[in-house]
Amino acid sequence: MKYVLLATQIEENLLLPKRLSMKILGIGNAIVDVICKVDDSFINKNNLTKSTMKLFFDNNEFKKLFSNLKIEKTVSGGSVANSIVGISQLGDKAGFIGKISDDEFGSNYEEGLKKENVKYIYSKKKEELPTGTCLILVTPDSERTMCTFLGTAGKINENDVDIEAIKNSEIIFLEGYLWDEGEPKKAFDKAINSANKVAMSLSDLFCVDRHKPHFLNLVKNKLDITFANEQEITSLIEAKDFDEIINFSKQLNKLVIVTRGEKGAVAINGDEVFETNINKNLNIVDLTGAGDLFAAGFLHGYINKLSTQACLEKGTEMSSKVIQQIGARL
Repeated sequence: MKYVLLATQIEENLLLPKRLSMKILGIGNAIVDVICKVDDSFINKNNLTKSTMKLFFDNNEFKKLFSNLKIEKTVSGGSVANSIVGISQLGDKAGFIGKISDDEFGSNYEEGLKKENVKYIYSKKKEELPTGTCLILVTPDSERTMCTFLGTAGKINENDVDIEAIKNSEIIFLEGYLWDEGEPKKAFDKAINSANKVAMSLSDLFCVDRHKPHFLNLVKNKLDITFANEQEITSLIEAKDFDEIINFSKQLNKLVIVTRGEKGAVAINGDEVFETNINKNLNIVDLTGAGDLFAAGFLHGYINKLSTQACLEKGTEMSSKVIQQIGARL
C-alpha cells in the first residue's frame, strides 16, 4: 500500500507544471547586436539621426545599409536582455523572454544567454521573419546610432509569454522598444497583469514620441519603477525644466529613475530625491549599453534591498564599466 501511494505521489509531481522562481524576469526584443565603427559622414549620408534608433521595415534595405561595413563584434542583445545579463553577472537569478526564429542568429542568441547563466524561457521554431538584428554604429565621439530590423522579435504575442514564469518572479523588467499596437501590446498587458512588480525602461525618444499617451498611462498607473533619460521623460510630460520632472515624479508616489548624462542620475521615490554624480576620468570608448547596465546595477540593488542611494551608485558603477569597452556586455 505504501509503495502505491509513493508511486501515485511521484506521478502527480511529474504532472505538475515546472515552477520558475527567480529574482527578475526580463521581457523584451531578442535582438542580435552587430557593432560597427563609422565616421559622421556615414551617419549623414544615410539620413540617420545620431544617438537615436531608427526602425527598418524592409530587410533588403537594412542588409544594404551594412553590406560594406566592417563588423567589430556580434552579441546576443536587446536592451532588456543586456540588463538581464548584467544582473546575472552580479549573481542574481534572472530569466528572459524574447522571440527568435530557428535560424543561425536565433541559435547563437539562445546560446549566448545560456553562457551568461540566464534562463531563456522561449522555445524557438521556424518563423516567417528572421531573428531580429540591430546595427550599432559607433562614431569617433563614442555616441551610438542604432538601426534595427526587428524581424520576428517584433511579432511577440501573448502566447509567447509564460505566465507561470512571470508569477514566480519577484519583478519583471520591460522595454519601451517592445511596446507596439496589436500582438506585442497584448503580450505586454498580459505580462503586466500577471506580475508581482513591474519595472520598465522608456528606451528611446523615438519610442516616447510614438507612444506618448500610452507610455504616460503606463508610468502613471501600471509601473512600479520607471527608467528614463532626461530627454525621454522631458518629452513624455512635455516639461519645461527639470523641476517639473521632479514634481511630476513626486506626485506619482512610485520610483522614477532619470539618467542625466554628465550630470549623473536622480531617483525620485515619493517625496524623497536621491542623486549621484558620474565617475570621473573614464576612458570612454563606446556608450552602447550605458543605460542598460545602469538599470542592471540599480535593479540588482533593489532586489537585494539596498538603499535607493546605494542602488543609484551601483547603477553608475555598472554603466561606468561598460562605456570603457566596445559593446553592451561586461
